[in-house]
Amino acid sequence: MKKIIVGIVTILSTVTYAQVGIGTSNPAQDLHLAGTTSTIRLESLNSINKPALNNGIKPAPLYVDANGNFTLNPSGFISNGGVGGASEPLNFLISVPNFIPNGPFGDGTVVANPTTTTFGSSQLASVPFSSPQDALIEVRYAMTIDLSDQLLPAASASTFADISARTVRCYFYIDLNSDGLDAVELSKIYGLHGESYTSYLQGSVGYAFIHGVGYGNIPQGNHTLVFFGETSDGSNRDTYVGFGGSSDYLKIRIYN
Repeated sequence: MKKIIVGIVTILSTVTYAQVGIGTSNPAQDLHLAGTTSTIRLESLNSINKPALNNGIKPAPLYVDANGNFTLNPSGFISNGGVGGASEPLNFLISVPNFIPNGPFGDGTVVANPTTTTFGSSQLASVPFSSPQDALIEVRYAMTIDLSDQLLPAASASTFADISARTVRCYFYIDLNSDGLDAVELSKIYGLHGESYTSYLQGSVGYAFIHGVGYGNIPQGNHTLVFFGETSDGSNRDTYVGFGGSSDYLKIRIYN
C-alpha cells in the first residue's frame, strides 16, 4: 500500500511542475516559445474585440496587472466577467515632424498682411490624433518663420527697410471629436506665443524661429489640433510671414 501512495505522489509532482515547450522539446522555463519568429496572440485584445482600445493601426499599450494577467486596462476597461481593473498610468508621446507643408519656395504657409490692412491671420495646419481614454495633453511645437515686405511665397524676397515694428503670433485650438471647431472650442486658445521684429535700412534674408507649449483636457476619442498664425503691423505696411518653411516639429504627450 505504501508503494502505491508514493507512486501517485511522484506522478502528481511531475504534472504540477512540468515545463511546457512550444516549438521545443526541451523548455528552459515554465512556458518556452522557441523560434526566432515566435509570437503570442491574445484575441480578447485585438482591434475587433476591443476597437476602442486597439485601433489596429498603432500598437496598443499592453500592461500586466497585479495578478500577472495581460491587459490593455485603461479607464473604462472591464475584465474578468465584470470586475473592473485599476487604471494603469498612461504616458506616451506622439511626434509629428514637418507638420506644416514647406511650400514651393520653402516659405511654408503664408499669412498675408498687405497695405490695406494692419492684421492678418490664417490656419497653418490641422493634426489629427487619438487618445484611448480621458487624458491631459501637453503640446509642444516649434517652427521657422520667414518675414518679408514682398509677396510670399516667392523664390526670393526682401527684408524690411522701414522704421516700423511687426508682431508675429502662433497658437492652436483643440477640435474635440474632430467635428469642426465650435464657438466654445474657438474661445480657448492654447500655446500662444509671439515675436516682434523691427528694422531700419538693414537686415538679412533668413529664418527666425517661434515656439510654444500648451496643455488641455480631452475625452477618449479622435481629436484634432488646429494651428493658426497671425501678424500685425502699422498703417500702409506690407508684411508677409511664412510659417514652417524651413523646419518645424510637433510633439503631443498624453497623460491620464
